[in-house]
Amino acid sequence: MTSPATTSAAALTVGAPNPSVPTAVLRDLRALRARIRALAPGELAVHLLTAGLFAVLFAKPFMLLLDAWWTDSNSGHGMLLAPLSLWFVYKSGIVKGAAPNHGVGMAMIIAAVLFRYAADLAAELFVMRGSMIMALGGLVVWYAGFRQLLHWWLPFTLVSLSIPIPEVILNTVALPLQFTASKIGAALLAWREIPVMMHGNVINIPGQQLFVAEACSGLRSLTALLSLGVLLGALFLDKWPTRVLLILIAIPIAILINGVRVFLTGFLILFVSPEMGQGFMHTSEGMLMFGAAFVITAAVAWALGHLEHMVRRRPHSLELHG
Repeated sequence: MTSPATTSAAALTVGAPNPSVPTAVLRDLRALRARIRALAPGELAVHLLTAGLFAVLFAKPFMLLLDAWWTDSNSGHGMLLAPLSLWFVYKSGIVKGAAPNHGVGMAMIIAAVLFRYAADLAAELFVMRGSMIMALGGLVVWYAGFRQLLHWWLPFTLVSLSIPIPEVILNTVALPLQFTASKIGAALLAWREIPVMMHGNVINIPGQQLFVAEACSGLRSLTALLSLGVLLGALFLDKWPTRVLLILIAIPIAILINGVRVFLTGFLILFVSPEMGQGFMHTSEGMLMFGAAFVITAAVAWALGHLEHMVRRRPHSLELHG
């Protein structure tokens, strides 16, 4: 799909809602419909056959991905990232000079189909779901070349980050995150002069015991915050080093905030009510803490953007003084 103005994902900006956006979308849809009607019958049949084969081959991975987004709390951010990815595809448009690359595109599509059925036989859901994204990338390269795929790096990255993490990695990462959150929470409780005794991911405080379960490891907020870091980096930063730095900074932010959440849970249980550590109140506390992590990450993105602006201005200032 093409847009009236071709822009890069890095140039996307956030501003006040534009009342002409619905009009522009409708105009582009009409232009697309006109282009489809202008296709020769044989060419249109090829496009429809390609879409049909893709739907048949990757219907199972697509439904599994939708089910994970809807039922898995660790992957719920996919319900937001998928529509955002489609929007960024539309806004970015077709890069200037895009040309089909049938060889590389066909190789990617064949590899994706092989991965899809091999993963099905091995019951490996991560590879099966990822094969659908790989096939989409192959179709992009087939029709518009590898340059277009790089141009759409943001939507492809966002939708890839929405694929649920494999269980083997999940189980490997979750336990260290539980221990880290427990240590941070226990240290903060001790800092507030509250008697604390910690055994692994179990924190004992006077009259109460906190168990930092896998659901409280912070893995959910970590994956969501990494996706947010990629998105903020694309929207507000121009250089790849600062984008990568933002993503790296998002990791300790998520871990630290989760440790603070454990501390707040223990503090509220001890001084307010034991009910603060369960049910709606516990869930609301987690949402508030993720909101805090979002604000901190956005502030870091703003600071890095300001740093980029200062670096860009410095050579100009040196020229003026020279």
